Amino acid sequence: MELLKNLAKLHTTELGVLRIKRNLGIECDDTVAWCRDKILSPEAVIERKGKNWYITVNGCIITVNAYSYTIITAHKLRKER
Repeated sequence: MELLKNLAKLHTTELGVLRIKRNLGIECDDTVAWCRDKILSPEAVIERKGKNWYITVNGCIITVNAYSYTIITAHKLRKER
């Protein structure tokens, strides 16, 4: 899979780090490494829609741009009613 072949290119912006930490309620030193670990998890469901990859794993969704490999955002899955 293209995303897994290019995990070394995975990165985010300073604002991306803040957004991911806030949305997921996590505290970690390396947000990109945290996301990379989640993407490599056996439970991860990876799908591409248009210009983005969406990785669903452990109750959250990570959004990655398919061309630049920038982690755009991540957020918790909403519980369906």
